[in-house]
Amino acid sequence: MTTLRSFQNEIQDIQNREVAKQRQHPAPAPKEKQAVEELAVPAAGTLTTNGEVIEDIEQIITTSILEGNHDTARNHLAALLTRHGEHILRLGQRPTQANIFGGELSENADAWTGTPRTIEEIDILTKGLQDNAKEIGGKATILFQTSDNHPRISILLRLPPPNVSSTPEVRCAVVGNVDSGKSTTLGVLTRGALDDGRGRARVTLFRHKHEVETGRTSSVGMEILGFDTSGAPILPDIPKDADPEVIRREKLGWEEISVQAAKIVSFIDLAGHEKYLKTTLYGMTSGAPSCVILTVGANAGLIGMSKEHLAIALALSVPVVVIITKIDMTPANKLQQTIEQVVKILKSPGCRKTPVFVKSLEMAVEIATVFGVEKLCPIFQISNVSGTGLNFVRTFLNLLPSSDGDAEKFPANQPFEYSVTEIWSVPYVGTVVNGIINSGNVKTGDTVLVGPDANGAFQTTIVRSMQRKRADVATAEAGQCVSLALKRIRRSAVRKGMVLVHKTETPPKAVSRFEGQVLILYHNTTLQQNYQAMLHCGAIRQTVRIVGMDHPLGILRTGDRATVQFEFISQPEFIKVGMKLLFREGKTKGLGVITRLL
Repeated sequence: MTTLRSFQNEIQDIQNREVAKQRQHPAPAPKEKQAVEELAVPAAGTLTTNGEVIEDIEQIITTSILEGNHDTARNHLAALLTRHGEHILRLGQRPTQANIFGGELSENADAWTGTPRTIEEIDILTKGLQDNAKEIGGKATILFQTSDNHPRISILLRLPPPNVSSTPEVRCAVVGNVDSGKSTTLGVLTRGALDDGRGRARVTLFRHKHEVETGRTSSVGMEILGFDTSGAPILPDIPKDADPEVIRREKLGWEEISVQAAKIVSFIDLAGHEKYLKTTLYGMTSGAPSCVILTVGANAGLIGMSKEHLAIALALSVPVVVIITKIDMTPANKLQQTIEQVVKILKSPGCRKTPVFVKSLEMAVEIATVFGVEKLCPIFQISNVSGTGLNFVRTFLNLLPSSDGDAEKFPANQPFEYSVTEIWSVPYVGTVVNGIINSGNVKTGDTVLVGPDANGAFQTTIVRSMQRKRADVATAEAGQCVSLALKRIRRSAVRKGMVLVHKTETPPKAVSRFEGQVLILYHNTTLQQNYQAMLHCGAIRQTVRIVGMDHPLGILRTGDRATVQFEFISQPEFIKVGMKLLFREGKTKGLGVITRLL
C-alpha cells in the first residue's frame, strides 16, 4: 500500500507539472469580467488567501466595532465578503483543532488560541456584526455559541449572490453498499421530512419503475440542497405524517431553490449494487466531486461495494466523509463493532486518514473548512427516522468550500473547455448537453467547436441558451456545472466524453493512442499486450487495448508499475497530458496518469 501512496504522489506531481506548462499562456479575461474583479478587490495587501492577512482584517473589524467606529468595520467587512462571498468569524479564545477533534476539551493553556473575550464583549461584537452585515446586504448568523470557562462564538457572514450564475456550488458524490441508506439520507436531507423506517424518504428520489419496485438505485441521480443567506436549508413545507406521494409532489423545483439559495450542494446519487459499478465509477470520475460521502449501515458495517467505493475515492484522491446510518435500529454492541471496523479501515496504511467523530456543532463548523487538506475523515452517526445527527450533517454541508472556487483545478484565465457528461433532446430547443466547465468561461451566442466525432473531427455550433440548476443564465465560468443548448447539432452527433472548446483557427487534436504511467492495483493473473479494459478518464469512458509496455518480460502483475501504451478501440478522444486515468475489467483495477500523446 505504501507503493500506492508514493505512486499517487508521483502522478500528482506529473499532473501539476503538466498543468503548469499548459497554463503558461493564459487567455485574456473578458473586459466586463476584468471590471468586476477591479471593483471587488480592495486596496493592495488588504486581502489575500494568506491566513495571516485575513486575521489582520478580522482584528480591524472587531476592534472598530468595540471602539464604535462602524464605518471602518463596515468597509472592511464589505471588502472581505465581496471577495469571498462568505466567511466564518470566530470570537473569543477557542480550542486548537487537535483539542476539538480529540473529543474532550483540555484546560491546558497551550490547547487554546485567539483573543479571550468576555460575554459582554461577545454580545457587543455579535450585535455590531449583524448590524453591519445587514447594511451591506448580507447576514451574520450564529453557528455555535458557548459561555463556559472560555466564552466563544462562531458567526457565519454571508452575502447573497448577485444572480444564479454566480451562486457557489458544492458537488458531493454519495456512495455505499446496497441498503446502506444512501437514497434515504438524501431524501431526508433534501425534502426535510423524516423517514418512516419503511422507505418513505427514498421512494421520492427514484426515477425509474424498476427502482421503485426493487428499492435500489440503478442510475446516476442528481439532487440539490440549497442554503439561504442565514445558512438555513431551503426545504418544502411537508407535514410530519405525509405519505410518499405528498412528499414527491410537494418538493421544490430546482429553479425555485436556485433563486433563493446563497449556496447549493449538489448530490450525485450513485448506485450501490455491483452490477451498476460502471455507472458509479463514471459518476465519480466525470462529476468532479469535492468530496465523497460514503454511507455505511450501522447494522451491516463496511461491507461489499462500500470497500470498492472507498478504494476508488482514495485512488482518485477525493476527500472522504463517512455517514453511519440506521443507528436507531442497531443494537449497541453491533454499532460499536461497525465503528471499530470503520476506524480500523480508515487508519490502515492504504487509507491513512484520521477519523473524527462529529458530535457537536463546534466540531461540524471547524472540520468543514479543513478536512480535505488535513487528511481528516469526518464521521457522522445519524438516524433518518428520529433525525439524530442530521443537524451536524447540514451544518457541515452548509460550510463546505465551493467546488467551483478551486482556481487550481478550474482556471478561469485559460481557454474555454467543457466536458460533456449527459445529452438530451428537448422539444422546441434541440440538442442539450450537460457537463462541467474545466477552464475559461462561456456566454450565450458564443461560437464553439464540439467533438471529436468517430473520425476525430470537430463541428462548429453556437450556444443557443444556458441553464444552471434549471434556471436560465447568460454566462458561466470555470468549475460550474451547466447545461448548454446547441444550434444545428443532432442528438446522435454528440456522445458522453466529448468536449466543447472556443472556435479557433487550429481545432484541437484528438488522439487514438497515448502513453501513461500506471500501477496495477489488482489482477488475478498477468496483463499482456492486447489486453482490453474499460478506461475512465474524466468524462471519457471507452474500452482501450494495451499495445505496448516497458516491462522486460512484457507482462504485468498486481503491484507492478510500468509505462504502458494504450489504444482506444472505438474512436479517438480529446485527452491531455497530466489527466488521471482508471481502468478496470472484472476485478482488475489500474490507476495512472497520461504522460504522452502518440
